[in-house]
Parts: sequence; C-alpha cells; structure tokens
Amino acid sequence: MSRLLIFGLGYSGSAIANAARAAGFAVSGTTRTGAKGSIRFDQAESAIQGATHLLTTAGPDQSGDPVLARYAAHIGAAPRLRWIGYLSSTVVYGDRGGGWVDEDTPVAASQPRGQHREAAEEAWSGFADRHAVDIFRLAGIYGPGRSAFDDLRSGRARRLHKPGHQFGRIHRDDIARAVVAAMQQERRAGCRVLNLADDVPSESAAVVTEAAGLLGVAPPPLVAFEDALPTMSPMARSFWAENRKVASTKTKAALGIEWLYPSYREGLRAILIQERADGLA
Repeated sequence: MSRLLIFGLGYSGSAIANAARAAGFAVSGTTRTGAKGSIRFDQAESAIQGATHLLTTAGPDQSGDPVLARYAAHIGAAPRLRWIGYLSSTVVYGDRGGGWVDEDTPVAASQPRGQHREAAEEAWSGFADRHAVDIFRLAGIYGPGRSAFDDLRSGRARRLHKPGHQFGRIHRDDIARAVVAAMQQERRAGCRVLNLADDVPSESAAVVTEAAGLLGVAPPPLVAFEDALPTMSPMARSFWAENRKVASTKTKAALGIEWLYPSYREGLRAILIQERADGLA
C-alpha cells in the first residue's frame, strides 16, 4: 500500500490527507504537539521509514526549512520513499509589474519571505536525483472557514482600491485534488514545478463585493490603497508591494485536471452552499 506522510496537518494538509485517503493512500501526519490522530513533529522517524510518499506544508523562516533541519538525513535514507511534494508559494516569482508568470519563469524573489521559499525549494529539489519531487507554488489559499465571507461576518473586510493590482487564488479543495493527482502519477526521479493558481486573477475588492452580494449585505466602502497603507501589517505591506498574474495551464495539462473552482466566483458559491448545508451560515 502507498503510504503518505504529511508534515503539517493544518488547513491545506488536512484537506490533502482526506483526499489521499479517499484515493486509497494510508495517511499519517504530524502536528507540533502531537494532537489526537497525529504524530508529534519531533517523533516522525518511524513514519519516514515507512513512507512511500512525503509531503511537507511547513513554511521556512530565516533559519531555513524546519523539516529538513530535523529530518534531512532520515528522508535521504528512507528505503521506500519514491515521491516528495513541497507546498511553496508564488511569492518566489517576485514583482512582475502585473505581468504573467508560468511554471517555466525563473524565480526572482525580492523580499525575505520569498527568498526563504526559494532556498527551501532548492533544498528539497536536492532529493530529485533519487526521487520524483514536485514543487507546488500556491497562490492565495481560500476555502471554508477562510474566505471573504468570514471577513464580512467579523467586520474585518475592507475593499481596497488599487487599480490593476490583480492576483490569483486557489481553493483548498483544488490544492488537495492537484496534490493527489501528482502523487498518483508514475514518474522517474527529477524535479517538477507546478503552479496552483486559479484561472481568473482579480482585484481584492471584486472578491469582497461578490461575497457581500452572495450574503445579501452591502459591501464595505472602497478605501484608497494609499489611505490604508499606514494601517497595514508588515505582512500585508509585503503582499501589496508585489503584482503578478500566475498561469497554471501547464500544471493542469501535466496533471490531467481542470480546477473545480476556476475563479473566486465558483469557489465562493461552493463555500456558501457547504456552510449552509453544515448549518454554519
């Protein structure tokens, strides 16, 4: 049986775990504290030894990649391992002045968080001489419990007006679908880049407007970006400092899939339907 070990059973990791089980994988995963049903992060040696597939969702920091810092030697010696996946970010492409990038575009991170991601990607690709390695570059993640609906309900939603600043998103379920599709392919050793971004890059304000309409509430007023900038966190400022559109046509062709939610419109509608079915809306 194929055995998948996921480092980081968070928002995306848990969805991937569920999708992988449905596809016939035996799945285990880590959490930092060893929450019920998971392995403690610092006690994963045995799980690595038994894994045929390994996925890491943990992000790096200035000290490097936490999984490699702890387990690089164990992963290198894992006897059954044949596939490694790393959830990275489209931040590695840097600022493109609103232009398009695709899977073949060279990385050009201009900020520390992007540079940390570049370094982590390079480190994980070091296993590509022995294993199939997939680097997944994710756009902005959204889904149930993490969408414009939540911001509107909590009163945190803002419609920032910065004309021409468009960016892609990817629904949590499309992340899981793409990762499982990649794991199920028979591939030789080597490294592949896959972009997980929807087909319709859009301005942030448009998403909030759409979500408000679906909820039947008035959207918050437009706020000029220049007026909002002084109140932003460093993370928010770094996000708005870059502008690029990410294409995923080659990824979809390589995996033989289409997105369940090719734009935020389909994604938001699906979230609301699910929330209402679950009694949460």
